[in-house]
Amino acid sequence: MPYPARLNPHLEGAREHSKAWAYAMDMIDVPQHGTVIWDEHDLDSHDYALLCAYTHPDAGAEELDLITDWYVWVFYFDDHFLELYKRTGDIESARTYLDRLDLFMPREGAITDTPENPVERGLTDLWNRTIPHRSDGWRRRFIESTKALLEESLWELANINEGRLSNPIEYIEMRRKVGGAPWSANLVEHSVHAEVPDEIAASRPMEVLRDCFADSVHLRNDLFSYQREVEDEGELSNGVLVFEKFLDLTTQEAAEAVNDLITSRLHQFEHTALTEVPGLFDEHAVDPAARLATFAYVKGLQDWQSGGHEWHLRSSRYMNEGALESRGGPELGTATGLGTSAARIFSSVLATAPQRLRSYSSTPFRTVQVQRPPVELPFPLRLSPHLDACRVRNVDWARRMGFLDGVVWDERKLRATDLPLCAAGIHPDAEPDQLDVTSDWLTWGTFADDYYPIVFGATRDLAGAKACNARLSLFMPVDGEPTPSPTNALEVGLADVWLRTTDGMAPENRRAVRKAVDSMTSSWLWELVNQAQNRIPDPIDYIEMRRRTFGSDLTMSLSRFSHGRAVPPELYRTRPVQAIEHAATDFACLVNDVFSYRKEIEYEGELHNAVLVVQNFLDCSEERAFGVVEDLIKARLAEFKHAAAIELPALFRDYGVAPDVQEMLLEYVEEFRDWMAGIVHWHENVGRYTERELNYHPMAATALRGPTGIGTSSLRISDLLPTGR
Repeated sequence: MPYPARLNPHLEGAREHSKAWAYAMDMIDVPQHGTVIWDEHDLDSHDYALLCAYTHPDAGAEELDLITDWYVWVFYFDDHFLELYKRTGDIESARTYLDRLDLFMPREGAITDTPENPVERGLTDLWNRTIPHRSDGWRRRFIESTKALLEESLWELANINEGRLSNPIEYIEMRRKVGGAPWSANLVEHSVHAEVPDEIAASRPMEVLRDCFADSVHLRNDLFSYQREVEDEGELSNGVLVFEKFLDLTTQEAAEAVNDLITSRLHQFEHTALTEVPGLFDEHAVDPAARLATFAYVKGLQDWQSGGHEWHLRSSRYMNEGALESRGGPELGTATGLGTSAARIFSSVLATAPQRLRSYSSTPFRTVQVQRPPVELPFPLRLSPHLDACRVRNVDWARRMGFLDGVVWDERKLRATDLPLCAAGIHPDAEPDQLDVTSDWLTWGTFADDYYPIVFGATRDLAGAKACNARLSLFMPVDGEPTPSPTNALEVGLADVWLRTTDGMAPENRRAVRKAVDSMTSSWLWELVNQAQNRIPDPIDYIEMRRRTFGSDLTMSLSRFSHGRAVPPELYRTRPVQAIEHAATDFACLVNDVFSYRKEIEYEGELHNAVLVVQNFLDCSEERAFGVVEDLIKARLAEFKHAAAIELPALFRDYGVAPDVQEMLLEYVEEFRDWMAGIVHWHENVGRYTERELNYHPMAATALRGPTGIGTSSLRISDLLPTGR
């Protein structure tokens, strides 16, 4: 724990107030369906006031009382839901119970319904004491995180009923929602009276800070609560248990791996706060007051980390016997004076230094010896009958766009990459012009993915890459706004394929597609920054950014708006549909990483490959890392099948989805099956990853067509750059 824990001086007042409040809400000694959830001893021994005094050390007395009441409520809800629904497996009653809580969280106006139990009563009181003081943007974020915290309890309950243990990627994603740390992050803003400006609240750096905070908080809780949850409650949602089973580790080894992941997330938090947030301020012209507010929020998250850790060491709710005596360093309330809190910080930094340094010590262009594991075709393959004609048109299109420049690509490299084969598999029923659009998007994205490292990566020209990205957005007009004249092949190709894709598309759909393309191009900047620092990404950040670098958002946006599909947007945001999308995407990304490992590590000096990320995190051999990634591929495929077969029909029932919308969503799932099958088939049959093509480079083939000698290749690279730079 790299931050010192501090204790709020208003602790005793918060203890008194929260106990009186819990009694007033009927949380103490009042049976619920015949079961007493808490008695006074339970509340005293859990000591939620101590938690809040540690996690909000600078809050005033009244503010600390309010925050403590929120935490009493959320922990009571957790135990109330456990006793009434998790232990009984009564999922239908649980759904009705959760649906009613919506009535007590209005974004505007007063609560009109009458609360019927302590959870509803407490939420009503807290809502009325909190919401009127906050902005509309904060209210929206808080309602979303509170609903996620409540509703995703059904996911835990469904897994218990099925005896189903989630895979690590699914677990981290869902733990954020059901674990409540994003909700806690909203309360940090409230307690420090410093809201994150709305214009940056949804940006990648702020999302990463929130997610790192959430993952660290939840995984730490999993360590301390393993015994109670797994041995007493029969809980399956625990990170130690997930690692134990997925990685085939002993319980202690799994606990050590979870602890290493906490460390990695804290390192990522620091890295983002120090290197990305300042640039975000400049990019959005955030004023000085809002900058101070944002940094107050960041500091509040750090206080929560250290305070939450300190409380876990002391609360009777958790497995912590002997923890205070064994941790070393000065004890709070004993050693005092300048520098005493730094003693524990120094030991923390020292202990985690090997992991931190390992992330910056990758050896580029090293020889790869490991054989690629086989990947089975996940679903029946269907290929478009228009494939051969599409190949001919694709080469002609790439030549007209300027892709065959002899530096990034030439015709041989394009044909070896054979992106029409991929398009024919992922869109087997497309008409010839639709297949061309799919093929050309894949060609543009793959060319750009190769272009950025060659043009900007070799020279560490991050400013040039950012300027290139900014110009690319100009070639995706939403409302018919004029576009500038393209200055390079990237701009020419994007302008052409954008027009063919969005002609006749509604402006809001064009806006969504442009956002997806911007997400993909901005992820290439993230890769360039890591490359410049020789930094292997944190494993969770890697998985989430890999979806962007792979262009998954673009794929899904185009699919959603095809065939005149009219599915209500809120259905796309539901957990089952997102599980289908993320599982399919991660399957494809990980398949690509397995096939491209040698190309990227040995020939390109890359850092963005799941095998390398796993090897660095687990500090294991390449063979072991390949095995873990292979297991992740299988696990994400199994999750896709489970979400499609079990969770989607349940969604139809719970939401009363109309038959025609059901059919559209089932078609959407079928397109993902074609997508995954087509991607695996392409990887198995394309020349891009073969020994012959790995040893070929267009510049070697064009060397006789121009000047030769040291530095002459840069003359050809310069032809790719925008004019005027």
